[in-house]
Amino acid sequence: MRRISKLTRVAVGVASLALAATACGGTSGDNGDSGGSKEDLGLAIAYDIGGKGDQSFNDAAFAGLTKAKDEFGYKTADVEPTEGETDADKEQRLASLARQGYNPVIGVGFAYGPAMKAVAEKYPKTTFGIVDSVVEGDNVASLVFAEEQASYLAGVAAAKATKTKIVGFVGGVDIPLIHKFQAGYEQGVKATDPGVKVIPQYLTQTAEEGGFSSPDKGKAAAEGQIEKKADVIYQAAGLSGQGVIEAAAKAKVWAIGVDSDQYQQEALAAYKDYILTSALKDVGGAVYALAESVEDGKPLTGTQVFDLKVDGVGLSESNPKMAEIPGLTDAVNKAKEGIIDGSIQVKTD
Repeated sequence: MRRISKLTRVAVGVASLALAATACGGTSGDNGDSGGSKEDLGLAIAYDIGGKGDQSFNDAAFAGLTKAKDEFGYKTADVEPTEGETDADKEQRLASLARQGYNPVIGVGFAYGPAMKAVAEKYPKTTFGIVDSVVEGDNVASLVFAEEQASYLAGVAAAKATKTKIVGFVGGVDIPLIHKFQAGYEQGVKATDPGVKVIPQYLTQTAEEGGFSSPDKGKAAAEGQIEKKADVIYQAAGLSGQGVIEAAAKAKVWAIGVDSDQYQQEALAAYKDYILTSALKDVGGAVYALAESVEDGKPLTGTQVFDLKVDGVGLSESNPKMAEIPGLTDAVNKAKEGIIDGSIQVKTD
């Protein structure tokens, strides 16, 4: 029977490992329908669009892999996507990892849904995981997050930080997953200060158009919002978000990061003074938790929900300038308490 549960807090701070280590990768491209190889290998992850180095979503997953590799002392693999790839390409990638003996095998991103469904049925002895999507299967763990809750907190921070009473939102692709970020953010802004205007913008209609992998698109969108007097911009755009942060720093306005604590990312160090905070998703913790469950012989399956109650999402506090903005910290803490106790119900659309 499919099990639905909430995980306890795992791997707090694991995202800081993202740029500190590397893992071995590479797979073969042939097909097969057996239950895996005789060699018992460890965790493997297949990246989403943008790949490793996005300073956000994928790097958070890599941090979880790094933690598992260091703790369990086994072989790992991390595999990049290819431009313009199909579901068949993703299916081949996942199948190759399972056939080599990696366990668990995790697809990082909702785009792996169709491929995950097909491959999991062919390799019943392998535990599979998918981030940001729900896939039915006796050997599949769906690792999903309450992004709207973290985004609500980001909205509270934005409403407290803005001086122009205009804030922006840049979404990578116009899809339901990113609608959750927008919905929570706008609700948090309006609940804190109804007089603040939110300017939302999506970079593309489909992922294939580069909405999650084009910093130039993110930069152009942010520049347009800044021209409209936005002085805080929250981005949920993967690699494209780096362009948003760059534009914000150049204009000396606030950017709000996403998924990882982007204030701490080395590649963004030149812009860190203008990264007010980041809406966090503990993707690394989820990846590690699944690997740990397999290592313990009790693989997680079903839908695993990461929300504020289990520190699966949150808001970073790395930038000391947050504390200098009157009322911001208190407002965020109060909102967090309300979400956890249920007095604040955050919208997802």
